[in-house]
Amino acid sequence: MKKILIWGTSLLAALTLTACSSTENTSSSQSSSSVESSISQSSTSSTSQSSTSSTSQSSTASQASITANQATILSQLVQYTNAESAGPTKNYYYENGKAKLSSFENLSAGQTKFVSDAQGRSATARAVLTYAQFEASKGSRQGEPLDPPYWPSNQKVAISYALTGRTYHGYLWNRSHSIADSLLGNASYTSPYNFTTGTRSQNVGANQDGGMRFAEETVENYWKAHPNTSVTVQYQTTPLYQGSEKIPRGSLVDIKSSDGVLDTEIVVINSAEGNKIDYTSGSNKATAQSSVKASSSSSSQTAAAAPAQKSTTTASTGQATTSDGWTTAASGMVYVSKSDRYYRSVLNPGNYRYLTLAEAQNAGAVEGRSNGYARN
Repeated sequence: MKKILIWGTSLLAALTLTACSSTENTSSSQSSSSVESSISQSSTSSTSQSSTSSTSQSSTASQASITANQATILSQLVQYTNAESAGPTKNYYYENGKAKLSSFENLSAGQTKFVSDAQGRSATARAVLTYAQFEASKGSRQGEPLDPPYWPSNQKVAISYALTGRTYHGYLWNRSHSIADSLLGNASYTSPYNFTTGTRSQNVGANQDGGMRFAEETVENYWKAHPNTSVTVQYQTTPLYQGSEKIPRGSLVDIKSSDGVLDTEIVVINSAEGNKIDYTSGSNKATAQSSVKASSSSSSQTAAAAPAQKSTTTASTGQATTSDGWTTAASGMVYVSKSDRYYRSVLNPGNYRYLTLAEAQNAGAVEGRSNGYARN
């Protein structure tokens, strides 16, 4: 009888310790969830709840997996976007230390993975990029941009950039690549989940080299400095949403090369100076020139332009000349690419808009760097 009593006492003590341990784990989970409360009030859902078929619970499970770093960045993005701000660089991006990559274990060189979250929104896009993909993507764009989930009506707006002192007049929204055509080629057009609804300025920044373009050019410049290299680049873009909003407040772009030369995280801000955006509907409170449907969008290399940009110049503005395969614009004229860079000589004029220099600059185009297809 005495042995049974001792055994019972020991068992009771063990159960008490187990309960204490369980309480500590729950407290830790709740503390972590409080960091993420700006994303979802129900982010304290347990792992076991993630298997529930309910849409709201499934969405909660997806949002609860956000990291502390992402929660911190989202909080910053909400502040910037609510303030219609271009961020600390005034160019719609800023850097945030080293890359924080995940889930690349099953991806090999040249492979991609595009997924949606529980609400059907574009989620993290991943790719292991190669120099061969970069080389193959040169020239004209490799496909047609796809509608991202919840693509809204589009409006023409004015975005006045504090960084440059210039004003962009054109469509607010672009079909923005998470992983760009210039890096991935035609594979970048294989899924709508590689696209998000991004403002013009989110796409290319205030000076055509900011926003998502800054991240893309980081890798492009690496490839240019290391031609024909066997090095690969892990590239990961994570759109960050506030609660159940349909349009991201911004994105985290994590980039790391296999030789360690590239190792950075870039935060991209999805806002537009002077425009108050509703991130659920896609509407904005700035005075719009007109409203159109989705046919007017673009990706980071195919940004939409105002009607004046789309029209070709008449003969009264001067005729181009051709020599040795190169077509050179007449005096005062330029060829404007889909990424809004202008050149004076090009190999394939059909891929460009032929505008006066003043028209190009007023539309926000900047002088491009000479390459194998276009030069200044």
